[in-house]
Amino acid sequence: MSSRFYTSLPLAPGCVVLQGPEAHHLASVCRGRPGDRVTLFNGDGREYLAEIVAVHRKEVQLDIVEVICVNRELPFRLELAVAIPKGDRGDFLVEKLTELGVTDLVPLRTARGVVMPGDAKLQRWQRAVIEASKQCGRNIIMQVHELVDWPEYCARSTHPPSRLIADPSGGDFQIPASGDIAVAIGPEGGFTAEELQQAIQNGWRPVSLGPRTLRIETAAIAAAARLAAT
Repeated sequence: MSSRFYTSLPLAPGCVVLQGPEAHHLASVCRGRPGDRVTLFNGDGREYLAEIVAVHRKEVQLDIVEVICVNRELPFRLELAVAIPKGDRGDFLVEKLTELGVTDLVPLRTARGVVMPGDAKLQRWQRAVIEASKQCGRNIIMQVHELVDWPEYCARSTHPPSRLIADPSGGDFQIPASGDIAVAIGPEGGFTAEELQQAIQNGWRPVSLGPRTLRIETAAIAAAARLAAT
């Protein structure tokens, strides 16, 4: 039986009622029964060991018996701004960035980009983040932000000092010694010369991901994996 279930409710020792898709999955798919123990999480960074008290058609009542503080997050904030790829490659990207510990995913509108995710897709991706978090053990939810124009995004004053933009003309992918990191990945065909210049003027450092031409999702995952391994 799957042992991790998500709820948006505040959690604390005592009674909690699980409803919606998670309750259905626990009751009907996993066939949870009174006395079974599962782990709940709500994105606050902790796990909640809970025992099933009662199973109903549309809800499951549980008793939280233990709060567990466990940290599976990166020791720094890692934000990826990405020109989203076509089709289900975007779904794959969201899943893998969640598994790698990325803190924030920001979809970019660029000159050569073709995918402009709307509210429905963003909501679906947020659900995909939860499913990936259940699988990989993350207790903090990666945030998927609204689509933003590249000129606006790259000029934001809230970015950390370490800002990397992937481009074939860039230097070696040197990992920052410490601190939070923002990484920008362009569309198929890359950032335009004007977009790259905008980045440099705003303190972004161009870096190369190697001699081969990578798909968007491959480049984003490669960058995240390299930084997550530090």
